[in-house]
Amino acid sequence: MAIGTVKFFRPEKGWGAIASAELPDGCDAWVHFNAIEGEGFRSLDAGERVEFDYESAQQDSFRYRATRVRRIDTDGRRSSAEG
Repeated sequence: MAIGTVKFFRPEKGWGAIASAELPDGCDAWVHFNAIEGEGFRSLDAGERVEFDYESAQQDSFRYRATRVRRIDTDGRRSSAEG
């Protein structure tokens, strides 16, 4: 799993980008709302820290796609909040 920060998320489109030093070549990962763990409406906020798996994929201008995205509390723990 990688740790990163949400660069942006467009809830009206259902996708955004995650920046992480753990991604090869300084690339960002594309993220779709389906990859965000939780129930109901799933969205992310710019600046939010997340833990995620990723796979190599050509998605628009992105070389990586985030999978299994989990929020991280400010103290570094996985968030127990759903949503």
